[in-house]
Amino acid sequence: MKIRIGVGLGAETEPAEFSEIVDRLETAGVDSVWLSEIVYSGAVDPFIGMAHALSRTTRLKAGTSVAVLPGRHPVLVAKQLASLAALAPKRVLPVFGLRPARRAERNIFEVPDGRRADLFDESLGLLRALLSQETVDFAGEFFKIDSASVGPLPHTPPDIWLGGTAPAGLRRVGRLADGWLGSFLPAEDARQARETIEAAAAEAGREIEPDHYGLSVLIAEGGITPELAAVATGRRPGVDPARIIAGSWPELHRLLDGYIEAGLTKFVVYHRGPAPFDEFLDRFTTELLPRQTT
Repeated sequence: MKIRIGVGLGAETEPAEFSEIVDRLETAGVDSVWLSEIVYSGAVDPFIGMAHALSRTTRLKAGTSVAVLPGRHPVLVAKQLASLAALAPKRVLPVFGLRPARRAERNIFEVPDGRRADLFDESLGLLRALLSQETVDFAGEFFKIDSASVGPLPHTPPDIWLGGTAPAGLRRVGRLADGWLGSFLPAEDARQARETIEAAAAEAGREIEPDHYGLSVLIAEGGITPELAAVATGRRPGVDPARIIAGSWPELHRLLDGYIEAGLTKFVVYHRGPAPFDEFLDRFTTELLPRQTT
């Protein structure tokens, strides 16, 4: 199975430095760049950022980590993805989630009260239909469209991955998606998540490709700060932060070893710490590019 490791950009990466970072990733031979959807920040919007990154590179892939789908109209999302996939074939990596990670942003993506999960399921079904069929007629609970077409379709529709770690979300991956990108999980929980997805896919008469399981991983060079430890504890109460955040490069390798043993092969690495991005990227290429497999 192909092991691939990309670089994730969080709220700290602003537009003024984005182009230079993308160019450096392309030159260094990094597999992919991932843009977080953090609306109330200086970060580049993930769809705008993907378009910009793909337009100035020829090899680098670009993905969302993780964009919110409920609250967006799936026809418009399909149009964006179809256009990106046509302009940059096989380099568009969309990952969607149920809701924003930041509570303050949740009212931006309005949905009917108590129906976010149902809307997510219907949106996914419509999105996948639009990306694989020339013309779509659809009559669901939330969306009704007639003879919808988003233009010339890519030869192969982009895979739709989902984030999330809740049991219902993992089962949704198995039923409706092509892959999974989790976060803040120790290796044994990541293994269990993969097995839950596989079971849900089998129950739905589907199969997720074996190398379509991944995880976002944070490296805190210089050690895990109290602030990061609090974030980890908030996401996984009772779990030692060192089991889900790497405090050094040797610790990152240890975490990756565990995840690979658990059956995961795709990774997005985020950087926190005093070292500037250039130093992080130099170390990334030295430490992690050799770990990729063909």
